[in-house]
Amino acid sequence: MVEAQTWKTRRMSNPRLLSLDTNDQLLDIPATPPSDQRNNNIIGSNSFLTTSFIIASWYFSNIGVLLLNKYLLSFYGYRFPIFLTMLHMLSCAAYSYASINLLQIVPFQQIHSKKQFLKILALSAIFCFSVVCGNTSLRYLPISFNQAIGATTPFFTAIFAFLITCKKETAEVYLALLPVVLGIVISTNSEPMFHLFGFLICVGSTAGRALKSVVQGIILTSDSEKLHSMNLLLYMAPLAAMILLPFSLYIEGNVFVITLEKARSDPFIVFLLVGNATVAYLVNLTNFLVTKHTSALTLQVLGNAKAAVAAVVSVLIFRNPVTVMGMAGFGITVMGVVFYSEAKKRSKGASH
Repeated sequence: MVEAQTWKTRRMSNPRLLSLDTNDQLLDIPATPPSDQRNNNIIGSNSFLTTSFIIASWYFSNIGVLLLNKYLLSFYGYRFPIFLTMLHMLSCAAYSYASINLLQIVPFQQIHSKKQFLKILALSAIFCFSVVCGNTSLRYLPISFNQAIGATTPFFTAIFAFLITCKKETAEVYLALLPVVLGIVISTNSEPMFHLFGFLICVGSTAGRALKSVVQGIILTSDSEKLHSMNLLLYMAPLAAMILLPFSLYIEGNVFVITLEKARSDPFIVFLLVGNATVAYLVNLTNFLVTKHTSALTLQVLGNAKAAVAAVVSVLIFRNPVTVMGMAGFGITVMGVVFYSEAKKRSKGASH
């Protein structure tokens, strides 16, 4: 009867294997991972790639809409910021409807009362003011300076939270706001393309953005009135468009006819306007997706970095002059915002 040949006897018959293991030790052959573990590794890798793609899309859409707005309003000569904002709102309304009702990215939520509708209308008005002021400021200010002013949003948020809700922050939070203000003062004093009207409306845009976040936290707090951000945009966007329409016609004249005539002579403007409006919606969509796949804190950190990235990109593309003091002031403001975010996080942790 022939003895079954074992791994050891086979190894002894092979001088190459014998020379590798003269001490008769067993070879360490790693076990094949179970199928569940292999699947988890694949899923984890796909999840990382998905999150990275979403974050990159968020950066591209945010910076892209700034660059397109600046190009249209300052370099291309399309000087109708209110009408442009209205196109953004119509685009957001159409794309939001498709995303919610057709693609079902999030469940559809209905408005339950007249009171809730009026609250959303108030938010839409504040939103209109902020976006129109922001787009208009791009006619007069370089994106780098526009982003430096926009970085002071936490300062205005703290002010409105105190004035409206009497909410007091810790001393550490208020101290963190000092470099935010100091940095913008330095940037303003050294900005070579400073424009007073552009500066004032950009500050108004920043204040409006802060006011919207505070008011939204107040008027949509009950469980029956809470709306998902995508549903809120679905209702706010058409309301904002209706608010902007009469202002556009009164201030900017017969902008519809002007735009059609310009499109006949230069069809490229159609591509610019449609692309601009689409990217404006992608800003809101990617905001939601980044928060969903990471966290609200991650979105805030990315926002801090976005201002600096947008400023650098705009300088490289539009070649607007910058000074060392201006860059230093911008850097101080961004660092102040980072300190503010950390102080707020510690404050919330201590309160819990």
